[in-house]
Amino acid sequence: MIYPKIPLAQSIIQICLAKGVTDIVISPGSRNAPLTIGFASNPDFKCYSIADERCAAFFALGIAQQIRRPVAVVCTSGSALLNYYPAVAEAFYSQIPLIVISADRPQNKIDIGDGQTIRQENVFANHSLYNANLTEEASKTNDHKINDAIDTAFYKKGPVHINAPFEEPLYETVSELSVDVMTHNFASLNPITPLEDLTAFADIWNQSTKKLVLVGVNNPNLISDSTLETLAKDESVVVMTETTSNLHHPDFISNIDTIITPFTDADFEDFCPEILITFGGMIVSKRIKAFLRKYKPKQHWHIDPLRAYDTFGVLTKHFEVNPNTFFETFLPQTKSIKSDYFAKMNHIKSIRKEKQSLFLKNTPFSDFLAFDTIIKSLPKDSQLQISNSSAIRYAQLMEIDPSIEVFCNRGTSGIDGSTSTAIGAAVANNKPTVFISGDVSFLYDSNALWNNYIPDNFKIILINNGGGGIFRILPGHQQTAVFNTFFETTHHLTAEHLAKMYGFKYIIATDKISLKEGLQQFYSQNNQPVILEVFTPTLENDVVLKQFFKELV
Repeated sequence: MIYPKIPLAQSIIQICLAKGVTDIVISPGSRNAPLTIGFASNPDFKCYSIADERCAAFFALGIAQQIRRPVAVVCTSGSALLNYYPAVAEAFYSQIPLIVISADRPQNKIDIGDGQTIRQENVFANHSLYNANLTEEASKTNDHKINDAIDTAFYKKGPVHINAPFEEPLYETVSELSVDVMTHNFASLNPITPLEDLTAFADIWNQSTKKLVLVGVNNPNLISDSTLETLAKDESVVVMTETTSNLHHPDFISNIDTIITPFTDADFEDFCPEILITFGGMIVSKRIKAFLRKYKPKQHWHIDPLRAYDTFGVLTKHFEVNPNTFFETFLPQTKSIKSDYFAKMNHIKSIRKEKQSLFLKNTPFSDFLAFDTIIKSLPKDSQLQISNSSAIRYAQLMEIDPSIEVFCNRGTSGIDGSTSTAIGAAVANNKPTVFISGDVSFLYDSNALWNNYIPDNFKIILINNGGGGIFRILPGHQQTAVFNTFFETTHHLTAEHLAKMYGFKYIIATDKISLKEGLQQFYSQNNQPVILEVFTPTLENDVVLKQFFKELV
């Protein structure tokens, strides 16, 4: 076995191995050579080489999203580290374990004019759960910090930063370890907190005729079927789920904006819940957030082992436990109460569904029609990754097959890194993966395709409407030179040459017929990654969407 000669590098590598951090994404550099040599020379690690650090971090995020264990990213010193920040912030808000290991110059080389040197210590302080600033020599103190960083990533579910100073020479190797590392017991960071007495909360629940359960970003198969059935049967409960919630039941409402956008003030007043229960991550729908901030429930309970955001300004209780444990304890204490809350919403749901079907029969080719066609075409038991901006919002309007798992970087809702995340997820998951992206997001992260690990069955559907189409949907848009250039970023670019350069098969669709034909060809291609680029009319998409909401009444 080959090891780096530098003891500090040996310590980091051995502690990672001892704690099961074996997926390592490395970006090339010289200062991180001791780490690269050590990780890549050990067959117990699965190492990936991704040149662009921003892409590398999001690629690692995609792997961690799927395996639900920490993934490490390793970079050289200087600005390389800063390129990790978008993914670090996403990991922080999406509660995804990510370990950043950065090589650094020794402290006496900082701020003296040495090359490729910045102030790396605590650089992610606002969005990192732990910052291990190591000293140059291997020591028990350093071992403690490395252990604590890795444990924090595991149990606090988020990003941590290990900054390691190395002095030259950097490439020397040895055949035996010179360190005897210390590893902590994982359990010390994960005490089991007993669930508190829920009697008082059950009493409030049992007297309330309107309860709304709202579910944000959620891992698949997290909630038991018995809990879903109990909530669905309660006539005083309405359950609203988002596409990213991965939660399905025929009696749940999965297209929130379709339901509530046409509401009048009187409708909102009538729908306002007495109790709001939330769990899962960030909520996509701006309309449901605006509604609950204006028409405030008396109680808002959030269920999450780690965090509770006061998204609606009325948070009254944070239950620090996983949702399944909470409901299995809480629901047996509840009683039925006479209510028409569910019946009213279910009636509206059936009306909206009929209106949507009628609208689609006469809809011209547009983003709306393209998304409806694409979502309906997705293979059962596949994984869907979606980029941010208009792509995830359109997907929210469509019913999706319950067998399909859905993921989107909603922690920071940024367009950066969506493609890289999707590729990382596809690498880590055996399911066939389809990634749907808008054109600006795709172009922004085009270096994601500079990746030697893309599975042959990885598929990209690119909706190209010639710019940032979401800005036409948002209020205040006007067709001006300033809008076109600085908001929508109008362009005439396509993915054709990128597809050729990176070895993707390339298919085009420009109307209903070519989209259906293109999708057939798209799904039959499994020996080579493929891009289906769907060109939609820039000036018609927002008109179609606004007309859709008008015709729902």
